[in-house]
Amino acid sequence: MRRTLAALSFTLTGALMATTALAGGIENMTEAERAAFQKEVRAYLVAHPEVLVEAMDALQAQQQAQQADADKQIVADNQAALLQDANSWVGGNPNGDITVVEFMDYRCGYCRKAFNEVEELVKADGNIRFVVKEFPILGEESVVSSRFAIAVRQLHGDEAYKKAHDALITLRGQPDQANLEKLAGDLGLDPAAIFEAMKSDAVTDIIKANHAMADKLQISGTPTFVVGDQVIRGYMPLDAMQQLVADERAG
Repeated sequence: MRRTLAALSFTLTGALMATTALAGGIENMTEAERAAFQKEVRAYLVAHPEVLVEAMDALQAQQQAQQADADKQIVADNQAALLQDANSWVGGNPNGDITVVEFMDYRCGYCRKAFNEVEELVKADGNIRFVVKEFPILGEESVVSSRFAIAVRQLHGDEAYKKAHDALITLRGQPDQANLEKLAGDLGLDPAAIFEAMKSDAVTDIIKANHAMADKLQISGTPTFVVGDQVIRGYMPLDAMQQLVADERAG
């Protein structure tokens, strides 16, 4: 915060000096006059710190607007990969009028926090098409969890994947061999076959593709949601997600 304000102060000082230059004054200033001018500008900003806050708010609003415009274009350019990717599980209403895409990591605390709320959003609404993008970014345990889930889907289909996904996002403990063997057994699946499939290039390629898509969308954290042409980076409480969906429907 302090660095941002200092940088903003420097920028404002520069802008004021540039304005003076346009008026034809600064080029005729001596070094002493320049120093005095800068001192006056600093004194004004210290006396009126609200100017810095207003400028910082305006800068943030401008940056957010620029990011939103960039997001719209990137989402438009990648509609098929985001919404129709055969390698991503689709839940909710497959024919829903709104699609919500989530980039998630099983070891992400905020993904775990959002899990029940997203479930409630999709179930209560009844007309949301929900797409999950496996996006492990928090270390080897995240990668192992995603590999397990993807391998389950490849071997046993969407219903088994959903059960594995839910178990992994709520797993207490580490996704080590013992816990994954137990999870597979609880689902009535052969753990040996899943472990073998986890090593495949097909699983690796899905994770790589999701990371490549995240790079295009400038996604660096989880959870991240794509709704319509908007990219929402970070956790959203249920009421905010409901409002987002309502706004999207309203156009």
